[in-house]
Amino acid sequence: MKIVILSDLHGNFDALSSLPERHYDELWVLGDLVNYGPQPVEVVDFVRSRATIVVSGNHDLAVGFGQDPRCSPPFREMAAEMQKVSESLLNEEQKGYLQTLSLSSRFTRKGTTFYVCHAIPSDPLYGYCESASDRWIEECDKVAPDFLLVGHTHVPFVRKIGNCTVVNPGSLGQPKTGGPHACYAVWENGIVTLCTYVYPVEWTVSKIRALPIPVKVQSDLIAVLETGLVPQIS
Repeated sequence: MKIVILSDLHGNFDALSSLPERHYDELWVLGDLVNYGPQPVEVVDFVRSRATIVVSGNHDLAVGFGQDPRCSPPFREMAAEMQKVSESLLNEEQKGYLQTLSLSSRFTRKGTTFYVCHAIPSDPLYGYCESASDRWIEECDKVAPDFLLVGHTHVPFVRKIGNCTVVNPGSLGQPKTGGPHACYAVWENGIVTLCTYVYPVEWTVSKIRALPIPVKVQSDLIAVLETGLVPQIS
C-alpha cells in the first residue's frame, strides 16, 4: 500500500499540481491548505476531490472562521494580509469545508496504527516541536500509534521513539529547508521516504506580485519561497 503524505500546502497550487507522485492508494494532508499562497481555491478543491485523510491546520481554522492563526512574529504581517486575500477568494462552501476539518484522526491501515494532526497531539493546531525535542517522547506516549504524522514546522524529519515513528513530511507550499524545493513523504508497506522536487517557483512569484497586498509583504513572501529561510524582522 502506497500513501502520499502532504502538509502545509499554503495555497501554492503550482507546487501541488507539480507533485511527481501520480500513482498511489491514498493521499493524506496534514493541514494548512490555505494562506500565504496565491491560489487557495485551487488547493482546497484539489484536496477535497483527492485526499482520503485531511486534518485542520491553524491557517485552515483561521481562514474558515476568521480567527488569528497565531503565527510567529516574522510571519504575522504576511499571514494577516494573505488571510484577507484567502477569505475574499474562497466561497462559502470552501470555507465551510475548512470549518469541518477535524483536529486529529486515528485509524489503521494494513494492521498499522496512525495518528495524524497538524502540530502535536497535545496542541494539534499551534504546538511547535522541533525534531530533536524530548517532548516527542511524551507526545508519542500520549497517543501510542505505530506512526505519528505531523506538520506545522515546515521542516521534514523521521524519528523513531520506542515503538512509534514520528514523521514530518515538511512543507509542500512554503518549505523552510534553506531551499525552494517542495517537500512531502511517502509511506509504503511500513517504510517512510522523505521526498523533494523542483516546481516552477517563478510562476507562484508572478501570481504573488499580482495580488493587492503591500509590496513589502509581497517581497517577504517571495523571499521565503525562493530561499526557504525565515525572514528577519526589521
